[in-house]
Amino acid sequence: MAGIILQDVDLEFRVDALKHDTFRSALVRFLGRRTSRRIKTLQSISLRIERGERVGLIGHNGAGKTTLLKVMAGIYPPQRGLVATEGHICPLFEVVTGFEWDASGWENIRTRALLLGMSPGEIDRRIEGIGRFSNLGEFLDIPVRHYSQGMHLRLAFATSAAVEPEILLLDEVMAAGDVAFIDTARRRMNELMTRASIVVFATHSLDMLPHFCERTILLRHGRIVADGPTREVVQRYEEAEAEAPGAFAEDARAGRAGGAPSAPASSAK
Repeated sequence: MAGIILQDVDLEFRVDALKHDTFRSALVRFLGRRTSRRIKTLQSISLRIERGERVGLIGHNGAGKTTLLKVMAGIYPPQRGLVATEGHICPLFEVVTGFEWDASGWENIRTRALLLGMSPGEIDRRIEGIGRFSNLGEFLDIPVRHYSQGMHLRLAFATSAAVEPEILLLDEVMAAGDVAFIDTARRRMNELMTRASIVVFATHSLDMLPHFCERTILLRHGRIVADGPTREVVQRYEEAEAEAPGAFAEDARAGRAGGAPSAPASSAK
């Protein structure tokens, strides 16, 4: 049975940066020294998603939506806490990364399909259909380093969308490519969302969210500040923005600037 459990998950990244304080800054640049600091991207994340649920993730840029998807997918292991998933996961975000640039389109289809968990026999049965869906024609025979950004997107999405997921992790990034392909891709995404046992959907499209997800999680500076029925959580987000426009984004920037993160609002379960 498909399921996702996160318990007290913390994730942080260490970054190296030059200090900027007059004489010391100049000396540091001259000596080539760098100071290290940690940026907290997820803090005390606890949630459970069960079979049959469609869950939205909302929040400003930098709130932690895509990072949370990557933790669920097993791409980012947390420093603290528990992540447990059951069921075949299909991560459908940042689809244009991971190409072998000197390999052909056909070779990249095989590589990506293997990484997504398809067996060699299954790839043999589906590869022609994946190629047709990409609508790249003879370009599939040449190295992908010659592709445009839109062509990369077509190839990657066509491969990812061929997987039959139990858990679909989806980020709303379908801006490249021609209009006809975007419409085709959206129809395929809708089909995948219908067939998957669990869908987690990160988006900024608050109007469309209630049509896809019954439950929504609101993130603020890497913390869950609301988790409940979609319309209620969206309304809370919109009301907070109306009262103090940009407040969520300002909090995120303040946290990244080096201060302690602001206390989270109480979570609506």
